[in-house]
Amino acid sequence: MELRDLVDQGIDLLLKHDMSGFAGLWAEDGVLEFPFAGPGYPKRVEGRTAITEYLRDYPNLLDIREVVAKTVHETTDPAVVVAEFTVGGVVVATGKPYELSYIAVITVEDGEIRHYRDYWSPLAAAEVLGGVEELTAAFGG
Repeated sequence: MELRDLVDQGIDLLLKHDMSGFAGLWAEDGVLEFPFAGPGYPKRVEGRTAITEYLRDYPNLLDIREVVAKTVHETTDPAVVVAEFTVGGVVVATGKPYELSYIAVITVEDGEIRHYRDYWSPLAAAEVLGGVEELTAAFGG
């Protein structure tokens, strides 16, 4: 599978709210990392089981309805791709529309995600969810 296809498959699973399927793209010992995580938020989630648990309630917080923009960059390492994407949807608790942008550096081995570095903005997410307390309740460690 081409890395671009894996990115497309992941985004398709997010649009379908299939978080178990999305987490299933990771290797059994894969890592989801958040380099911009603030104090009190997890910097790393290790292992497919832990990633599945971490992502489980995401659709109850944010109802992703569309991909507003997507660019996939190939790198000099054939196992690494950089994905920039913006999703739009509705905040479940408030019904308000939102739009969030992400950059992910994804390393794939044997067709599975080995390492996914998610560069999202906690500040933007807090604004969308209605405040820091709501963000902490949703994604805190």
